Amino acid sequence: MSKMAKTYQLPFKLEDPSLLHFDSFVGDKWVQAKSGKRFEVVDPGSDTPWASCPANGVEDVNPAVQAAHEAFETYKKTNPRQRAQWLMKWDALIREARSDLAQILTHETGKPLAESYGEIDYATGFTWWFAGEAERIHGTISVPSAPNRRVFTVKQPIGVAAALVPWNFPIAMVLRKAGAAFAAGCTMIVKPSPETPITSLVLAHLAQRAGFPAGVFNVLTTDLENTPSLSEALCKHPLVKKVTFTGSTRVGKLIAAHCAEGLKKVTLELGGNCPFIVFDDANLDQALDQLMALKWRHAGQACITANRVYVQAGIYDKFAQMLKERTEKLVVGHGAQQGTTMGPVTTPRGLDKALAQVEDARRLGADVILGGGPVPGQKGYFFQPTILTGMREEMLVSREETFAPIAALYRFETEEEAVRMANNTSMGLASYAFTKNIDRMWRMLENLEAGMIGMNTGNASAAESPFGGIKESGYGKESGKEVAVNEYLITKTGTLTIEGQY
Repeated sequence: MSKMAKTYQLPFKLEDPSLLHFDSFVGDKWVQAKSGKRFEVVDPGSDTPWASCPANGVEDVNPAVQAAHEAFETYKKTNPRQRAQWLMKWDALIREARSDLAQILTHETGKPLAESYGEIDYATGFTWWFAGEAERIHGTISVPSAPNRRVFTVKQPIGVAAALVPWNFPIAMVLRKAGAAFAAGCTMIVKPSPETPITSLVLAHLAQRAGFPAGVFNVLTTDLENTPSLSEALCKHPLVKKVTFTGSTRVGKLIAAHCAEGLKKVTLELGGNCPFIVFDDANLDQALDQLMALKWRHAGQACITANRVYVQAGIYDKFAQMLKERTEKLVVGHGAQQGTTMGPVTTPRGLDKALAQVEDARRLGADVILGGGPVPGQKGYFFQPTILTGMREEMLVSREETFAPIAALYRFETEEEAVRMANNTSMGLASYAFTKNIDRMWRMLENLEAGMIGMNTGNASAAESPFGGIKESGYGKESGKEVAVNEYLITKTGTLTIEGQY
């Protein structure tokens, strides 16, 4: 897109308008792209552009990495308590800006205001948690088999980290990554998604106000067109030592390939296609409550959402009816409108993919018992909450992560069949099981192939529990005790020979 000198009408009023910035943040400065090009940020609920940001290119990467590296040389020596205090201050400022941030988040992602508040509360869990982790980084000491020797390990920050973040939870994903990095003593360059750059820039402004030194937190915005080349340049820059990516499995494989060249340390949090299994001895109301929150949150656009819902034959029809009755009560509308309980999908691409999945299922014999297409007569990217029954394994929904408000119900007879179907995917992020049989629940924990198992529980993501998948859902852990900070640390072994001891 060409240089845009146009002015935009803000679709909301902020209590603190000084929070808003529309340029990238490098070092301690708000900067343009070298090309001068900008791209527009669009409200998914009205299909209206309301801001523009710099479309940074490959040529903008080196200055940002140099700024982050220069800051790292000092920041890595900062006392852990000082790092914790900066994180606490940042946390407090984000909480203070909660209502303004929620407005911005809703107009970038489309999610209802109640969900935006929910994301901010979830996200500040990370700043709070990692403030505590900063002072709990420990090495070890041991006595080896050789006499008069002692072996130590010390933990040190790895260096400049690059964070490539998605548009579905843009505040939470930045704070989950940056919180761990800052606690460890690393500096960071965030490349936000083209759909959601403004929230990252607000976080940068608040990090600056919290007292983080120049260059510790940097944000490079860019458009869809420049995202692949900019991301590749970040991954391949010799001074970037760590890359953390949340997004699709397809792109995750490209990131891993870029990072393989320099053998960079990588954390990948990729696609889900998560199964949700309801056995006939489950508390159906409990299962339904958890499914409603998990499935329709952000119009189905979460990596841990329930993609395939497996219901035991004896309760299948009853559960489908219960789900339909509850889902019919959802109010679809602009996220900022009072009473809205489900917003639009975030991109027009999301609408096309959802429709293609419904049409494919219909063609192969599924029944559409609710919804089934875009909401007619709406300006934004609205898709009806859709329920499909009579699903089979050969349908697209079974293989592809949906990322739209589509609940697909599969019938099963036996536990063995449920586990086989649930595991029949290349991904392994989360799996959910609902049963009141304790033996079966333990078997679910051990037999389901996923990094996280919800046991009579839907969304379980929280700062204190390790988050991450197996198989093609990626590797590495984010959040949780020690594991998350370890992703930003190296372990160094020291062997000391002493005299006259033992």
